[in-house]
Amino acid sequence: MQIILQEDVEKLGTRGQIVEVAEGFARNFLLPRKLALQASEGNLKRLEQIRGHLSKRTAGEKDLAQQFAATLSTTSVTLVRKAGETNQLFGSVTSADIAEALAAQGHTVDKRSIQLDEPIKVIGEYDVPVKLAHGVTGSVKLIVNREE
Repeated sequence: MQIILQEDVEKLGTRGQIVEVAEGFARNFLLPRKLALQASEGNLKRLEQIRGHLSKRTAGEKDLAQQFAATLSTTSVTLVRKAGETNQLFGSVTSADIAEALAAQGHTVDKRSIQLDEPIKVIGEYDVPVKLAHGVTGSVKLIVNREE
């Protein structure tokens, strides 16, 4: 089944692109969530108009993402955890912990957009990348301290 994407879908395509997908995937996932339109004759004729509308919306969202990335670059998050003699944490700091700390400061970030290669297990300072919309990436300074 051919569809026109209305949103960027990871591992499938970008806005305004015509892609071929399984009928069930389109019917059960993409179409109900308004991520795509069915590529009917009428929608294919309107494709240039749809692409123009989507490109304007993408430009606006990218500008907002860049502003948010600038805000995040000045943000510092401090987490206090129990640690042993060698500064090894009892447990770890995950992307969910960072997202929760950012939410407490008033920045809503999805935990899946925080790019940690692996959970943090040692006390220290870290620059944590945050993947935002349309390829924009910000960075948050994370400080992990020992609980006294």
